[in-house]
Amino acid sequence: MAPCDAAYGTCRRKRLSRKDKTLTVFPYFVSPSPRPDLLRTAGPQYESAAGDMQEATCLVRTGRVTEATALIQRLLGPASRSDSVAQEPPWRMSDPRRNWIRRAAQVMRGRSAPTPIPEPDFISEPGQFLARSYQNSAGRRAYRLYVPSGYRGQPVPLVVMLHGCKQTAEDFAAGTRMNVHAEGHSCLVAYPAQSSAANSSKCWNWFSPQHQTRGKGEASLIAGITQKVVEDFTVDPQRIYVAGLSAGGAAAAIMGTAYPDLYAAVGVHSGLACGAAHDVPSAFTAMRLGEPSGGRTISPGPRLMIPTIVFHGDRDSTVNPLNGEQVLAQAATGRELERLVERGQIPGGHAYTRNLYTERNGGVILESWTVHGAGHAWSGGNPAGSYTDPYGPDAGREMLRFFLEHPHEKRPALSLASSGTGVP
Repeated sequence: MAPCDAAYGTCRRKRLSRKDKTLTVFPYFVSPSPRPDLLRTAGPQYESAAGDMQEATCLVRTGRVTEATALIQRLLGPASRSDSVAQEPPWRMSDPRRNWIRRAAQVMRGRSAPTPIPEPDFISEPGQFLARSYQNSAGRRAYRLYVPSGYRGQPVPLVVMLHGCKQTAEDFAAGTRMNVHAEGHSCLVAYPAQSSAANSSKCWNWFSPQHQTRGKGEASLIAGITQKVVEDFTVDPQRIYVAGLSAGGAAAAIMGTAYPDLYAAVGVHSGLACGAAHDVPSAFTAMRLGEPSGGRTISPGPRLMIPTIVFHGDRDSTVNPLNGEQVLAQAATGRELERLVERGQIPGGHAYTRNLYTERNGGVILESWTVHGAGHAWSGGNPAGSYTDPYGPDAGREMLRFFLEHPHEKRPALSLASSGTGVP
């Protein structure tokens, strides 16, 4: 089975009716084709650059992500002295592309993160913030679990939150304020933590096919952590959700596609659709252009439409906002939906556009928030965490509200296809 149950590639943009109220998604597949426009070439220099990119891809597939990133960064360096005396003019990448790749490389290596802030003190919170870990055949991951003070053994919702690059579970909890929001609704919140051994910048490896399918890689670890919480606490099986930021948002999209029977709804903030990339070079292309590279197509998503909420800043220079549209198109699975548009302004902050996509019976199934003037940061977040923008609508509160409005209607028996052991 191909990753995400389909080949990769472009899921074409939505087409609207004359009244701009009906959304129809037409995903189709395109034969793979090279993308010569990705590099401006000049003789032997192009062959060297192409060889470096191919080698970087091989390194990622063997788990050597740090070395792959170093190779890509080498493309940004100046030509050597020996090259400068060659008869042909030295190859040089265009400045806009050079600047974008440098920013993307910094994000993957964590260099663009704000000045480190001491980890927040959770002692003052009324609930418990437990430290646990889980392991299966794909490896072992630590996770934090917030247990609200109102939990007394009754069935409660569970939200799984996936952090971005160079973040920790504690940092992400502080920045999103999800524990605070969950306390008011008596929700459990799990924060799986990526390890530096799996990715030097602690990014979820959303761009690697081995982590994009059910029962394999990091997808199996996140699902296993979810199931472990279900086993250890009384969780309402109809109200289990997953959300994430950036690389974590891309991982959340993967989880919704791979496990539609486990998660009732998905939240993607500044992320990408499942199958948007298949290696490091294609990840950079998808992040920059908002579409997959090499003529591949994005998976149309699970057969069952899974409710999805998307947040994205329209000034995001790290992950192109078009990726948010790809997430919505994938979640819609080709269905025709009515669209309602709302616009608003946060007092003293950003304006926003909210799109509600409804089925013919009137139920909202997809929701998107475009935050005008916002960059690559969690909207309405707490400055105590990294990658937050306190001047936008509160993404944590809105995602939780959306989640609780969408319990699972029908749930088959779970089959996670991966055995695991919880380690307290």
